[in-house]
Amino acid sequence: MSLVLDPTAQDLLFREARTPQTFTEEPVTDEQVQAIHDLVKYGPTAFNQCPLRITLVRSAEARERLVKHMAPANQAKTAAAPLVAILSTDNEFHEELPRLLPVFPQAKDVVFASREVRERSARLNGVLQAAYFIIGVRAAGLAAGPMDGFDFPGVQAEFLDDDHTPLLVVNIGRPGPGAWGERAPRFGFEEVFTTV
Repeated sequence: MSLVLDPTAQDLLFREARTPQTFTEEPVTDEQVQAIHDLVKYGPTAFNQCPLRITLVRSAEARERLVKHMAPANQAKTAAAPLVAILSTDNEFHEELPRLLPVFPQAKDVVFASREVRERSARLNGVLQAAYFIIGVRAAGLAAGPMDGFDFPGVQAEFLDDDHTPLLVVNIGRPGPGAWGERAPRFGFEEVFTTV
């Protein structure tokens, strides 16, 4: 059975998309980032919460501060990418729920009064939003290189505060020469699905 989405779009978002090892020098514009956000902000989350926060690392000084916290294998890629984004969660996301969830504004206090509950929910829903962001980068004709190989406490101290927890660092740009390696294997349908 075919999907409704055009096969070219399916390839762009999934089949042909990869994590790039190199990028061209073409910049990623604020307009492109805005278009990505305008698309992916509609991805579903629990209680319509929006815990994802994105720090765009554009200046040379900020890039240098970030690179020192990256794992050695990720430093050169992060230094050379046209744009780097730090994806984090806002653990105080519940403060915005009365506006974002007008049908249940009391969720802020009824469901998310506990910091532990908020952090767990922010992480799950922040990761969902991070996945939407990566797909949005691909939809913009760009490539995303998500990484969790970095010093999490170091990045938090350098760029965030105690209410924000880093999730990923994502290199973004147009893929450069030799950007793609071999496609790694994936599980087949029968290895993933069980019917009960």
